Amino acid sequence: MRLRPDQLTQNLVKGLLPVYIVSGDEPLLVQECSDAIRLSCRQQGFSREVLQVDASFDWNELLNCANAMSLFAERKLIELRMPTGKPGKVGSEAISEYINNASTDNVLLVTSNKVESTATRSKWYKSIESAGASIQVWPISAKELPQWIGRRLQLAGLKASPDAIEMLSERIEGNLLAAVQEIEKLKLLALTDIIDIETIASAVASSARYDVFGLADRALEGDARGSIRMLQGLRAEGTELTFILWALSKELRTLLQCKTLVDQGENIDRALQNARVWDKRKPLYKKAISRLSSKKLQQLINLASDVDRSIKGIKKANSWDLLEQLILKFAGKEIFPTI
Repeated sequence: MRLRPDQLTQNLVKGLLPVYIVSGDEPLLVQECSDAIRLSCRQQGFSREVLQVDASFDWNELLNCANAMSLFAERKLIELRMPTGKPGKVGSEAISEYINNASTDNVLLVTSNKVESTATRSKWYKSIESAGASIQVWPISAKELPQWIGRRLQLAGLKASPDAIEMLSERIEGNLLAAVQEIEKLKLLALTDIIDIETIASAVASSARYDVFGLADRALEGDARGSIRMLQGLRAEGTELTFILWALSKELRTLLQCKTLVDQGENIDRALQNARVWDKRKPLYKKAISRLSSKKLQQLINLASDVDRSIKGIKKANSWDLLEQLILKFAGKEIFPTI
């Protein structure tokens, strides 16, 4: 059978299946599904053995492990960690043989990264679905992320305003592990169980004395001196240059989107609303839109691309110097002839 991740817990209540495969490119969700199966096995007295599949893996180990008696329990959870999702011919035969001769005292849990659609039609994969269940984990889309974060906050005993959820969604940019870490931090730092946008901002900023998103706000406001001071602080603290560039580039793209609409006659508040700019940041955006032309914003985006190419070694230049130039021009200070 095939199960969605949200169906797994209810299915486990009905009883353990002989074999599961949990696959996908979202590590947190794969881990949580696997943890649910491990917990169910542990509660029922299973011991646990882990097999790591790599280039030198001997597939006889799977069959030997299944036949070996456990020293600690009559029943055993066998974890087969297969990152590639490709067992090869020998592995496919071993998995099929294991399932054909599976002991009712064992549960096999196969975990892997995303399994390609062609592999899901293979004999070994079909044998798992016939005897047990496959759980394919799909990444959370940007559209689904706020709702997912809202549910995680509820599970943590917290509630949050839509603006606060939106802010957290933007800051973790699809990194679910980062989202969980931030929610754990909020549980410790929040004064009440109601999370607002100020709480999110202060909690995230508290992880570093100099805040990447604070830097973006300074640039939007036109504070060149403060922006450079924050950049120097971030650099001293070892913040990744690529993370700083991502935050600035994101603001520039949103600004250009809004500026283009305004130039076409759209009301600025409507343009900001369509771009999903938070209410508390709208004054900053309005300042930047009045200060920067569409042409200038496109030039800044091009300069951000130069910074990215220098980071990757494609362009010969000092990445930090280029980033400093980008920030100064973003904040409205000309330090070299207009490009």
